[in-house]
Amino acid sequence: MSLADPSPLTALTTRFEAILFDFDGVLLESEYAGNRQIAQYLTSIGHPTTPEELMANFMGLAGQDFLGAIEKWIGRTIPEDFHAARAEEDRRALEDGLPAVAGAIGFVCALPPALSRAIASSSTTKWIASHLDHLGIRDAFGDHIYSGREHVERGKPAPDLYLHAAAALGVDIRNTVILEDSPVGVTGAVASGAHVIGLCAGSHCGIGHADRLRALGVTDIAHDFADVARLIA
Repeated sequence: MSLADPSPLTALTTRFEAILFDFDGVLLESEYAGNRQIAQYLTSIGHPTTPEELMANFMGLAGQDFLGAIEKWIGRTIPEDFHAARAEEDRRALEDGLPAVAGAIGFVCALPPALSRAIASSSTTKWIASHLDHLGIRDAFGDHIYSGREHVERGKPAPDLYLHAAAALGVDIRNTVILEDSPVGVTGAVASGAHVIGLCAGSHCGIGHADRLRALGVTDIAHDFADVARLIA
């Protein structure tokens, strides 16, 4: 079943040759859901933590970088059952799907057909592709789904994943626009040389989030996809 946005924008125009999307928190409302589950787990083992604290400190991290940051946060090795709890949460999300960020599906559907586009995410290609199927926009990206865990040696905050995606599309990164929501992602996006829009449309983007992205070198901030459409025109 598709979870697509029922209200697509009218056809868009853009001055860029390509657009690169982060995934979690940009197209998919997964950031808050995932951080809520982790906060509940950490609280249950004696380390009271809120989803907001996790998002403020660890948003955009993945793999060993994320696990290392959590261990530093709680001051101990992560219990083995943490991984089982995370796997169960991921299984549920993959099976049931998660909602799109408001306006995301309409925006993707309104992109000019000739505009090159790709997803460049810290998540696995399985995670991304499965949720694109749920959202009904898998065909919009074809094979251009790139994972910082699978396609490059250095994931975010290094710029390598964005450079890899642009090269795969056959475009100059300097003529590319990137949509990113996390400080980790923005750091790499800015370093890549692309034009970066800090997207604060997801439910995880609280007060002060835009200022955090601006402090990392982002000049354009979008609070919804209508803002994005205006900024890329």
